[in-house]
Amino acid sequence: MEKISVVISCYNEEKALPLFYEEMERVRKQDFENIADFEYIFVNDGSKDNTLQIIKDLRKQDEKVRYISFSRNFGKEAAMLAGLENATGDYVTLMDADLQDPPSLLRKMFDIIKTEDYDAVGTRRVTRKGEPPIRSLFARMFYKIINKMSSIEMVDGARDYRLMKRKVVDSIVSLKEYNRYSKGLFSFVGFNTKWLEYENVERVAGETKWSFWKLFRYAIEGITAFSTTPLIMSSLIGILFCLIAFIAIIFIIIKTLIFGDPTSGWPSLACIIVFVSGIQLFSIGIIGQYLSKTYLEVKNRPIYIVKETEKDN
Repeated sequence: MEKISVVISCYNEEKALPLFYEEMERVRKQDFENIADFEYIFVNDGSKDNTLQIIKDLRKQDEKVRYISFSRNFGKEAAMLAGLENATGDYVTLMDADLQDPPSLLRKMFDIIKTEDYDAVGTRRVTRKGEPPIRSLFARMFYKIINKMSSIEMVDGARDYRLMKRKVVDSIVSLKEYNRYSKGLFSFVGFNTKWLEYENVERVAGETKWSFWKLFRYAIEGITAFSTTPLIMSSLIGILFCLIAFIAIIFIIIKTLIFGDPTSGWPSLACIIVFVSGIQLFSIGIIGQYLSKTYLEVKNRPIYIVKETEKDN
């Protein structure tokens, strides 16, 4: 039989893991018995609670359970990459341990890939029930902005939860960039993808690890990773202000020669200087973001460091 690899990124998920495993086993026995083999790859992203021990206990009772434990917290992007690199299945799916990615959709995703001309099946939320309104607003704004800036399309509400054929996984793994934004990488590699829509599901246990600030940084990561439009905008703003300044200088000279009016208005001048300085710092900040990404790429540090796996025990 063909094999499905289920990659689960875990960071302080001791409460959710037993519930996740129980639900996945229910779906496997109900929907995939005699159809496909499974392997579970839990990636412990430097958890500070009892997550790793729970994974080890699951391993003792089920040989389908594999795990990779990092030496520290490297982030979800690194965890997903580690799982994809170590997955051995003909098909691979990425899931969160909090059950916000419904395992019940997996059989439908599998049937679509097997019977239709698709290389991957992704999921997207059509509602954001349970999320703070301000977060939902900024999320919608982000997708509108990045789709105008980037040459690749990113689907609003798309989750990392998707089922992919081996050739799609191999293409993603071949992209070794340090600054990773998986939603963009999924779109970048292409392939035929079908989207399944579902209503948002709240966490089954524990608390979200994504604060507003972390999500904001992640959004900046996505924009700078897949678009150079901010650099172009910075240049255009600079040109615009140079033209405004040149016109203003000509106007002041002509006014002084014709009417003899001395230059006045120091408060307004000071405000203009501060405003233009702010624009300059903003532009330098944009350049700095791209330069910092280049700096991290050039150092060629490993994306993650493995402390132990199931093979060590």
